[in-house]
Amino acid sequence: MKLALSLSLTLLASPAFAQDRMTVILDWFVNPDHGPIIVAQELGYFDEAGLEVEVIAPADPADPPKMAAAGRADLAISYQPQLHLQVAEGLPLKAVGTLVATPLNCLLVEADGPIKSLADLKGGKIGFSIAGVEEALLTAMLQQGDVALDDVELVNVNWSLSPSLMSGQVDAVIGAFRNFELNQMEIEGVAGKCFYPEEHGVPSYDELIYVANPETMDADKIDRFLTATARGVQYIVNHPQESWELFAGTSAELKDELNAKAWEDTLPRFALRPAAIDTARYEAFEAFLLEAGLIETARPVSDLIAGIEAGTSDAADAGQ
Repeated sequence: MKLALSLSLTLLASPAFAQDRMTVILDWFVNPDHGPIIVAQELGYFDEAGLEVEVIAPADPADPPKMAAAGRADLAISYQPQLHLQVAEGLPLKAVGTLVATPLNCLLVEADGPIKSLADLKGGKIGFSIAGVEEALLTAMLQQGDVALDDVELVNVNWSLSPSLMSGQVDAVIGAFRNFELNQMEIEGVAGKCFYPEEHGVPSYDELIYVANPETMDADKIDRFLTATARGVQYIVNHPQESWELFAGTSAELKDELNAKAWEDTLPRFALRPAAIDTARYEAFEAFLLEAGLIETARPVSDLIAGIEAGTSDAADAGQ
């Protein structure tokens, strides 16, 4: 995986008027999760919105939120669960939109292995990559099988999730993306099975979101960006094969079986209304983290989502 990949995907044609420059830091290297952004770029939707968008993949996946908070990027793609912790730590960030509107994370096991239910994990080894949120997800999920976190051995496998599972190093991995690791195993000839957090004690959440520093962000540019990506999603939904060919055509590294399978699995998970944010999800996940002991106090949604007035506690969409 080439984490150092940095792409500037600006259009070659010179616009007839001055464009507003905008920098967007991805959460990872370019992959199907970013389809609406890349499609909007390739079809000229950003150009039509008066934007010259530079899309950059980070050298370190931990950097994007920090760069947005420091004003070194207009937008960063991050994860809703991580945003809650980052705001609790004092990072000046708020969600401004949604990219992938369902969880992608799952607890992954081999379909033909000994783990048939969550209860079977008692005494087993579970691999993870990121401490904190993943441990909270795992704790809630294991409780559904009457298994405590102390009943399993946690193994830091770094980012080697599916390889560590297929090699027998661990019995399960948390943090595997159902649109990637599951397909990666299938390509290797090993059937995988996902236990989904949202079906096992964890409130549903938005996997990928757009975040910005509320004190320095340009709301008008962000609105135009989200409108353009909404057009990108619309094109993807209406033209799935054409949009895949357009997306994959931007880099030879994307033209493989894994990305093709991931594209198909990710397509129905894109937020159809990128500017809409379900405040009830943020409230529920904040309460979940408080109960898990990962935050000291539950913050109002106005601390987490841009455009929400202090005291708001309903489930209305933001950003409309």
